[in-house]
Amino acid sequence: MSGAVSAFDDTPCQLGEGPMWHPARGAFLWFDINEKKMFLRGIDAKIPVEIWQFDQHVSAAGWLDDTHVLIASETALLRFCLTSGAKEVVAPLEADTPATRSNDGRADPWGGFWIGTMGKNAEPDAGAIYRYYRGEVRRMFAPWTIPNAICFTPDRRFAYLTDTPRGIIWCQALAETDGWPKGEPEQFLTLPATHYRPDGAVVDTEGNLWCAHFGQGKLTCHAPDGTERRSIALPARQTTCPAFGGADFSTLIVTTAAKGPAGGDPNAGLTYRLTPDATGQAEHRVIL
Repeated sequence: MSGAVSAFDDTPCQLGEGPMWHPARGAFLWFDINEKKMFLRGIDAKIPVEIWQFDQHVSAAGWLDDTHVLIASETALLRFCLTSGAKEVVAPLEADTPATRSNDGRADPWGGFWIGTMGKNAEPDAGAIYRYYRGEVRRMFAPWTIPNAICFTPDRRFAYLTDTPRGIIWCQALAETDGWPKGEPEQFLTLPATHYRPDGAVVDTEGNLWCAHFGQGKLTCHAPDGTERRSIALPARQTTCPAFGGADFSTLIVTTAAKGPAGGDPNAGLTYRLTPDATGQAEHRVIL
């Protein structure tokens, strides 16, 4: 691995999540779910961060065009303008269930958007995983507790996903024509809670899965056959989600959380960067 782990942004997030590289803006975007905020910052960390405050929990996004993103909130998928701040509802998301909020999500290779929901207090089996595709939101997997690790292989054949408390990362085959799940998910990794707690994840161009482990202060890299290739320590124990970006997709940022037992740790909640000698996939564009 070239280069050390360093702070990309020193704004402490109570629950940092959902990092994404917006190619048209040339910047990383991420969220503080608990504080209902979204951040945007260019690859040059000397450029001041932009911050938007919302009135609901927001957690993940996909890019639409030069100035718009699709944001998952606790009640809807929103089309949001990065220049004016204007937003409009694209589709409701568990709008009639006030006990839940959105969590991990990512755009898929067909222009769809996968998004998980969970109980605001992580109530068991309160969540689900949905897909927005061509104007429709369809529930695909339920009941889940903390859906995470939603990402896609470069050959478009599989999606990965996890229910964090169960410690299992699943591999889901996808239909070639439209990307809907094909058959049932199969176990890809079963990870012991003593050293792992799978949270957000992303797949690089070689098909390696990069996964953050909440409470373990690390990022692991697994080959397409599941073999663990690397384990990279992070300064903050509550690591939440990685994302590749930059002009050549060689920069990896990792969000973390300062909530709960991490309170008082000056490293907790910061967003970190590293260059792990890997190339990430470009984020797929959401098509409304």
